[in-house]
Amino acid sequence: MKQLSLPVLLNAKMRLSNFVGAKNNQIVTLINTLFNDTHSNVVVISGDKSSGKTHLLQGCTFTAMDKQLSAVYIDIKEELPTDFLAQLSTNDWVCIDNIEDANNTQQQELFDLYNQIKHTQTKLIISTHHLPAELNLLKDLKTRLSLAVNFTLENLTDEQKTAILQSKMTDKNINIDPKIYPYLFKHYSRDLNDLLNAINQLDKASLQRKSNITVPLVKQVLDFDND
Repeated sequence: MKQLSLPVLLNAKMRLSNFVGAKNNQIVTLINTLFNDTHSNVVVISGDKSSGKTHLLQGCTFTAMDKQLSAVYIDIKEELPTDFLAQLSTNDWVCIDNIEDANNTQQQELFDLYNQIKHTQTKLIISTHHLPAELNLLKDLKTRLSLAVNFTLENLTDEQKTAILQSKMTDKNINIDPKIYPYLFKHYSRDLNDLLNAINQLDKASLQRKSNITVPLVKQVLDFDND
């Protein structure tokens, strides 16, 4: 197994097995079938912020490594060496997050990578906020990605977000009043990343104060008023 060294830490909790969403089961099923496919494949995953794109890509990376395959997860937002993307064709799985942030040089490298893997078994999984046709990319790259398998993730319901947040609390062995979640949705944010950050802040505050996570603590720590 070969794993490239990059300044990106994988989150061990992001697995395909705990990726949520009824419609999203379709893409998980597709991804799982690719592990038995001997041809190269390109899949573009689009979705709104906090729809689970990073979770899915890191889940692919973990599954590949579990199967003793060479895999690499890359976030385009991170600083990458020049010509790095074009050198990834020897990997079995290449998962590239936030492709809309790629500069022109990186886009050309990605186009080169796309062409290099045509006759390999490499699986190229790319995430983006919008469908390729809607992105400001090099024309040839946009055309290639538009012809790939494209899948749009569904937006999570409040119930699904609650399940994710509750899972985080269970992992930390922390009890929390279930009423806290709808309170956060109404008065703080419905964005999952914002909510996860808030939960981490509340966790630290409750440990410092040696108290439970309550509505008064939420208002104090997150510094917002009940409107």
